[in-house]
Amino acid sequence: MPKLNLFLLVCIFTNTALYAQKSSVIVKFNKPASSFEESLPLGNGRLGALVYGNTAKERIALNEITLWSGGPQDANKDSAYLYLKPIQNLLLEGKNKEAQALLQKNFVSKDDGSHYGNAANAMYGCYQTVGDLFIQWKDTSGIISNYNRVLNIEKAVSEVRFARKGVSYYEKVYTDFKNDVTHLKFSASKKGELNFRISLWRKENATFSVDGNYLIMNGQLLAGNAKAMKFVTMVRSKLKDGSMRIEGNQLIVENASECDLILNTETNYNPATAGLSSSDIISICKTKIDKAFIESESDAFAHHINKYQSFFNRCRLNFAESNSDENLTTNERLERYQSGKSDPAIPALYFNFGRYLLISSSRPGSIPANLQGLWATEYQTPWNGDYHLNINLQMNYWPAEATNLSALAQPLFQFTKNLIPNGEKTARAYYKADGWVAHVISNPWLYTSPGEGAEWGSTLTGGAWLATHIWEHYLYTKDINFLRQHYAVVKGSALFLKSVLIKEPKHNWLVVSPSNSPENTYITNDGFKGQTAMGPTMDMQICRSIFNATVESSKILKIDEDFRNELTALIPKLAPNQIGAKGDINEWLEDWADAEPKHRHVSHLFGLYPYDEITPWDTKELAKAAEVTLNQRGDESTGWSKAWKINFWARLGNGNHAFLLLKDLLKPVRSSALNMKGGGGTYPNLFCAHPPFQIDGNFGGTAGIAEMLLQSHGKDNVIRFLPALPDDKDWQNGTLNGIIARGGFEIDMEWRNGLIQKAIIKNKINDAVCSIYLQKGLKILDNKNKILVSGLKSDRIISFKALLNQEYTINR
Repeated sequence: MPKLNLFLLVCIFTNTALYAQKSSVIVKFNKPASSFEESLPLGNGRLGALVYGNTAKERIALNEITLWSGGPQDANKDSAYLYLKPIQNLLLEGKNKEAQALLQKNFVSKDDGSHYGNAANAMYGCYQTVGDLFIQWKDTSGIISNYNRVLNIEKAVSEVRFARKGVSYYEKVYTDFKNDVTHLKFSASKKGELNFRISLWRKENATFSVDGNYLIMNGQLLAGNAKAMKFVTMVRSKLKDGSMRIEGNQLIVENASECDLILNTETNYNPATAGLSSSDIISICKTKIDKAFIESESDAFAHHINKYQSFFNRCRLNFAESNSDENLTTNERLERYQSGKSDPAIPALYFNFGRYLLISSSRPGSIPANLQGLWATEYQTPWNGDYHLNINLQMNYWPAEATNLSALAQPLFQFTKNLIPNGEKTARAYYKADGWVAHVISNPWLYTSPGEGAEWGSTLTGGAWLATHIWEHYLYTKDINFLRQHYAVVKGSALFLKSVLIKEPKHNWLVVSPSNSPENTYITNDGFKGQTAMGPTMDMQICRSIFNATVESSKILKIDEDFRNELTALIPKLAPNQIGAKGDINEWLEDWADAEPKHRHVSHLFGLYPYDEITPWDTKELAKAAEVTLNQRGDESTGWSKAWKINFWARLGNGNHAFLLLKDLLKPVRSSALNMKGGGGTYPNLFCAHPPFQIDGNFGGTAGIAEMLLQSHGKDNVIRFLPALPDDKDWQNGTLNGIIARGGFEIDMEWRNGLIQKAIIKNKINDAVCSIYLQKGLKILDNKNKILVSGLKSDRIISFKALLNQEYTINR
């Protein structure tokens, strides 16, 4: 491409990116929130806040990611292993009904487990809201005008503006990434017009007091019949003018023009013990507030933005044109988008919002984002707001590596590592097995036992699936020290899976037993409807993934040669993926019918995504069968399931179907009523509707958009640009900066008319071979503009040695 044209192209992309930027980073409302699904979420990875923007009585719902009821428990049935061989033998004999009866009686938790998602007052526990901060305005008469409420995800701040009786009011809220407190700033356009009461509230397990200038809420949650988790929330205010006084347990602000509030919550969470005392957490809470109090609010906000953007700006997506009406609310834009109107900034906004949510709900040194990230207003959150290990927790972290947020996956890795002691006990109790296991449900107390219902709770690869993220992290970062620190996690999972392998009689394949395919039901040839089986397809795919990861890790670390050789010999003997009579991928070892053909879980395609043993270029027959499977399952489903299917179709290179599902995922939803069959979409505040709200859909959708634009999996981790770009005109021109490919390559890319125009590949880790699926007409240049590859007559894979700290340019 001539230099002048390339310069003009860069200018075009720069200008259009700036033009599109506001509509791709703003969530907007023109009225206060009437429900959780209209509130604006803020978070710094530990603290969370939901802003309602009410003009009479403002509500800020508060969260702290470790605030859980319940506590550590031993939920293992220590004699369960006595029934393992009988269950396995019955399965080998084809007596699934009898095997299932025996398993459902003995392979469950010792107690009531998660209480079927209602464990707020049980030992298992529940993620809970901290409570609320209320701002009650003194004068609520008069017509409200010029109302505007926005979440700026570029700055991680909520802003509310409105006018009443000729006075303009402004509210700013942010969860400070630097000082680790929550800031609220109120101002009025006329002096003396701020008059309101400030109070804290929680409906249970809390007391309220005032100490000097501090509002204080002390609380203690329950673990069964005992008291457990302690927490404290404190608020301190400062005024530019006016006055403040105490009345009961409230702070009264009078005749001020500016008021800053600084709020913090601390808990005594410790996964093994009762943790800190009440006086300890009060001291910690107060110290953080006092430190932030010294700094001016403007300086605090500037430092907050700087730290937040050090994550957010690492990866940015923009489409080159924007037909977004800046006067429309986000929900109005979603409705227009569903009707077929153009708005290229909507998918960019969803992508940016998903990254915002991960930055806001996952902080190194803390615990992972839960089913709701860290945002909840309930005391009994849906499904306890816990960690579901049959996809949901894993999906939360799908965008981390590719979208340049790798460091934020640390809580997931540490959580997985922390599961090992309990997981070893559970492995011995139920399977008399080596290594460690975690089943379907878990919590901050590191629960690893089966659930209370074996039909769903006995899936035995939840922990192994978590461990696959460790190997994926290495593939993206090539961090050998990280691999060395976490090798025992992966090896321990492999040890367990090896221990539960048996030889099935039909093909003499090795299969894990007993297990099930998450939450789904089969129908055997004699009409029995069951869940318990040996060798369900997902388990065998995860088994291969873990065995291969252990083998490769041991080679890299130059350790465990004997165990490596054992696994290497076992891998070819594992039950393979099978294509059924209808041309689909079998979900179970036998080609059984589905009791629910449109089931939301598509677990037997784990090998397509997130694993990569099924690809359209290496395993074409299996890829075709995966497509048949997806068409059988259909598109209509829950929110997170739609998100998973976006990734499936992207992996198959079908951008049009991936886009169809993305558009369906963006369908406006109002109802929060539970719907396990379908109806998933997006709430007005962009939270994903299961329904109700589950954050994994947001994260899965974000990962899906990334997968449509860049892939780097499969044999040799070949980088593929725009592998699933849809034909939709809004997607034909765009930029994606800071996307990460396996091998540790950071990529900035530009495309026009659906074709890559320029890409810059940065190698920041070590000298490495970089493999690219290069389209004809493109060339590769090194950092000295020396042409490495050009003149291709057809698309093909090109490999070259990428040197450390060098950039390589691809252009036309």
